[in-house]
Amino acid sequence: MPERAPDRPSRPSSQRPTLRLTLRRAARLTRAACLGPGAWKAGLLFATILSLSFVEIWISLRQIDWYRDFYNALEKVDAAAAVHQIGIFCILTASGVVTFLIGDYLQKALQLRLRTRLTVQAIDHWLGNRAYWLLRPGFGATPVENPDQRVAEDCRQFVEKILEYSLELISKVVALVSYVALLWSLSSFVLAITVFGFGIEIPRYMVWLAPIYVGLASLVIHLGGRALKRVYFTRERAEADFRHALIQIRASADLVAQTQGEAAEKRRLDQRFGQIELNWRRLMRREFLFYLFHRPYQTTILRVPTFFALPAYLAGAVTLGGMMQLANAFGSVTQTLSWFIFRYRALAEFVAVCERLDGLMQNARAPEPLPGAAQKIDRVASADGWLRLEGLRLSTPDGRWLDPTPDYALRPGARLWIAGGSGQGKTTLLSAVSGLWIWGEGRIEAPAGKFAFLPAGAPVLAETIRAAACHPEDPATHDPKRLHRVLSRLGLGHRLDPCLLETSLSGLSMGERQRLGLARAVMLRPDWLVLDEATAALDPMTEADLLGWLAAELPDTTIIMVAHRRPTGLRLDDTLHIGQTDPERKTA
Repeated sequence: MPERAPDRPSRPSSQRPTLRLTLRRAARLTRAACLGPGAWKAGLLFATILSLSFVEIWISLRQIDWYRDFYNALEKVDAAAAVHQIGIFCILTASGVVTFLIGDYLQKALQLRLRTRLTVQAIDHWLGNRAYWLLRPGFGATPVENPDQRVAEDCRQFVEKILEYSLELISKVVALVSYVALLWSLSSFVLAITVFGFGIEIPRYMVWLAPIYVGLASLVIHLGGRALKRVYFTRERAEADFRHALIQIRASADLVAQTQGEAAEKRRLDQRFGQIELNWRRLMRREFLFYLFHRPYQTTILRVPTFFALPAYLAGAVTLGGMMQLANAFGSVTQTLSWFIFRYRALAEFVAVCERLDGLMQNARAPEPLPGAAQKIDRVASADGWLRLEGLRLSTPDGRWLDPTPDYALRPGARLWIAGGSGQGKTTLLSAVSGLWIWGEGRIEAPAGKFAFLPAGAPVLAETIRAAACHPEDPATHDPKRLHRVLSRLGLGHRLDPCLLETSLSGLSMGERQRLGLARAVMLRPDWLVLDEATAALDPMTEADLLGWLAAELPDTTIIMVAHRRPTGLRLDDTLHIGQTDPERKTA
């Protein structure tokens, strides 16, 4: 089984992910997810969710007042007041639960809407401009590794996180203003301390202590965890590479079994998993340093406010209830300011998601070929329906020239056999004729009309026998009776059994896949049909029978056929020889 080329990052490794760069990436992706038809509905949902978060802030402010009233009732041993406060607590808790449930439901609905929009955009970019073909390793200057993961996982994670973080940031700012105002009103006393014999008085010391405390903690935690983003980026790539190797084995199960390649595949899987293990050890070390500072802060932030408020209580400036209210107000301020600390690890992963997904979107918009390869093929529409090749010379994506292609003209309805040794560029020529291959120079006059291409290897491009026989058209647009007749003529009619539709493609041999390709050609009825070793797995007698049947089914179709041996059963009008007979060949 061929091994994939090593992945390369979609951007130069020297480009450090700055905050400004990350914000630009996030902004581009957010616009892609939010703008478009129905954008006002997403805006309305966002505003509703945000309003509910403000309700939660009001409830939290009422809970801070509740601490004062409840503990004052306890200090006065007032049972009636304490029971009353318990009732208020139940009402506040129930209100908070209802608000959370409604907000959570609406947030998930908005998340689905935005993810759908962003996924559609990513798929359009990936399939548009044939980026899925040009951005492979060896074809483009910026190959994109694991695009399946970026479209499936990164779209989901980005929408989930950007929605969560944007709502949190806005609500945290509003909450911070409210909490600071409350803490300011509660901290009306002065803290008097003596330092080196000098008396110092700090008015409203609880207000100034909160940002200093959180700021120092944020700096220490950032220094300990700033390398996490790159480790997370590498982890996702290693995991995706390992998953891709497993999928390859499943897709090539017959080949692995027939070649007894289990040991080779195990070596490959061990190598891929070794990258996961290596990255995991790096992650363990980085997260150890990160949690060395993060964990103590997280476990003490709910206790420290009481210690900071204790001097005011001991000085008689506040009651017990007032101290608890003051501690909770201080704790609310510090917890709100600590959003960056609590979200640091998740933010590092979010930065990696933005980098991967934005790299896919940006590179897919305008795929860049490898530098040095000529792109001077002049492709024009044929005025008379003929196919003409003039001065055509193709090259590989990295700029190595192949042998010149002879000038040639092919009339509509003709049958052409393209002959030549292996590696001489026959398949490359077919790709250039279809408009896919862009590297080289010369002129191609391409006729109008529908083209159908049966590639070498007979890949199956669908999930059911019906869809595969009509790809890329919708099988619902084709006559079922005709489809049954065509597949039965090719010995595949039993695959249409309703009980086997879900597994109708399981276990197809190479010969059966090539028969299915011929069925596809007949169902599509193209004006131009290109066969690239499309009957190589058939015996000569079967090949002659099916090619004769194909020609009868498509009497007006121009057929271009690449084959190592002269095809039988197909009346040929001409033969075009490609490449040289010299043993030293230049391959595409």
